[in-house]
Formats: sequence, C-alpha cells, structure tokens
Amino acid sequence: MLKKFKKNEKGFTLIELLIVVAIIGILAAIAIPQFAAYRQKAYNSAALSDVRNTKGSLEAYFSENFHYPF
Repeated sequence: MLKKFKKNEKGFTLIELLIVVAIIGILAAIAIPQFAAYRQKAYNSAALSDVRNTKGSLEAYFSENFHYPF
C-alpha cells in the first residue's frame, strides 16, 4: 500500500491536518472569552461617553434657558 505513493507527491497528511485544526481550536478557545471581555468594556465606555455628552447638553441648555428641560 505504501508503494502506491510517489516520493514526489506534495501535500499534507491527515495527521498534520488534524494537528493544525486542534491548534486552531485551542487558540480560538483562548481568544473568544478575551474578545467578549473587551467588547463588554467597549460597551461600558460608550455608555459613559453618552452620559457625559448628555450632561454637557443639559448644562448648555440650562445656561441658555436658566432651567432644565422636563
């Protein structure tokens, strides 16, 4: 059976492909939770920025009209 393969044939064996898939799976298992944590921090930062912008708008309104909007 091994005599069927020529020495000049190029390609990957099944074992090599399985090892690559396993390594990619391990890296993905490490990276996905980190990505979720970074995304949550980004949402929190965006919410804080929106609150600061709203505060600035309310203060500008108060300085022009001497009362806050209802």
